[in-house]
Amino acid sequence: MENLRFRALGRGVAVVLGLGLTGCGDSGDGTGTAGSTSAGTVSASTGTSATTEPTTTVPTSGNSVSGTTSDSGTVSESAGMTTTGVSTGPDTTASTGQASATTGGVTVGDTSTGGDASTGGSTGVMPPCEPGDTMGMGDVEKSYLWVANTDQGSVSKVNTMTLIEEARYRTGPQGGTESPSRTAVSLDGRFVIVNNRGTGSSAVIAANLDDCKDKNNNGMIETSKNKNDLMAWQADECLMWSVQHPFKGDIGSGPRGVTWTPGTFDKDACVFKDPKIWVGFLPVANATAHMVRLDGMTGAVEETVVINNWVQGDTFWGPYGAALDKDKNVWFTGLRGELFRINTINNPATFDRWSPPPATQSYGMTVDPDGDPWHGGCSGPVTTFNPMTQVFTAIAGTQACHRGLAADHNGNVWVASNGPCGLVQIDHKTNTLIKFHNLNPCSIPVGVSVDLEGYVWLVDEAGWAWKIDPLNVPAMKKVDIVGDHYTYSDMTGGQLKSVILPQ
Repeated sequence: MENLRFRALGRGVAVVLGLGLTGCGDSGDGTGTAGSTSAGTVSASTGTSATTEPTTTVPTSGNSVSGTTSDSGTVSESAGMTTTGVSTGPDTTASTGQASATTGGVTVGDTSTGGDASTGGSTGVMPPCEPGDTMGMGDVEKSYLWVANTDQGSVSKVNTMTLIEEARYRTGPQGGTESPSRTAVSLDGRFVIVNNRGTGSSAVIAANLDDCKDKNNNGMIETSKNKNDLMAWQADECLMWSVQHPFKGDIGSGPRGVTWTPGTFDKDACVFKDPKIWVGFLPVANATAHMVRLDGMTGAVEETVVINNWVQGDTFWGPYGAALDKDKNVWFTGLRGELFRINTINNPATFDRWSPPPATQSYGMTVDPDGDPWHGGCSGPVTTFNPMTQVFTAIAGTQACHRGLAADHNGNVWVASNGPCGLVQIDHKTNTLIKFHNLNPCSIPVGVSVDLEGYVWLVDEAGWAWKIDPLNVPAMKKVDIVGDHYTYSDMTGGQLKSVILPQ
């Protein structure tokens, strides 16, 4: 089984890994209409239902605020998984994952890898492996960009190597009212979570056919096979589960900040098992935010961290962005307020909070491989935080309207800029501006993510994305993706891999 590796860029750093993979201000986050919710319940694709009581969390470290847990969620499952597509490398045209058939379903087990549906690995004896070797992805090299189609209530799966949109999935039953925005990819690339701001729900979709579930037991997997094949809600058998969060009922309080944790590495199976997801939203209680830990495979709520005194300059917006660090702590931000760290090693989890300089905003946020959080604000500079010195540093020359941002393995931080319109490149070792890159066309650049090969992806809200080689930025490639894409987060899984896998 071949290893997948980051392309050696800049300083030649290579990382072993496997992957399945409207203007500034509040108006840019206001698309969609709040849907009705059922607090504490979960609606999902067909399958058995599971309910767990969350853990009460009382933060104790630093200047954190204590909180309690009061919400649980009912979850219904629907999927298992692996993959059948083939990709031969960057910028080549190959068979593009998902089904080999052009109509109808795909026969379960009809995969190119002959994989075990429970692990996505070989049915034979697994060779010794370390994290990053195969990650349960079989012998197929693949990498996906997951783009939320905010106006449609769907998410697109784009092959980053072939540049083909292989599938499109609904994220909820209410179409554009769902208003999906943030996406996050599991460490092994097998699953993506999509947060619906408008209805307060989250949905998890399997990237590979062998993880999808034959819910109607007809021996086939009914699932989307191309960008125009958008199936009815719950009809797509690659929908794993969805969960309804007990949120306040408006688009500001819906779930946004989200990240996976890797789970436990099973060396015999060569896969990560029992991954978790952290999601943030505003519950019904005023001036309170919730960060909840979900079981990645079922959506069951396992723990709720309650953040009291949630002011953030504007109580309308909940936790806005989230990312994991190399110690598996979860960092998250408010839009116009504090920076938080959930200390996941503690049971129950605790959190710390810091107040950044007044000019700091956090439209976009990430954590670089060194463990430093970054913020991209829409009315101020790009800012980074050093957890060791507890000092915030504003990057000179970056006073603009920024959105999403991502860090690569070669010391770069890439930031979407709305005004002026383009892409900002920063040296995260020296905290200095390298260059501002123009884009043509350029409308509203929103999301930035780095794929498994080290290519930078920038998603424009107006209906396209750019694939960018850091060694040759002007030669960027435009990839059309129909829809309005108010999406920024770890859309490829690259952030998670950059802080977890060995470098």
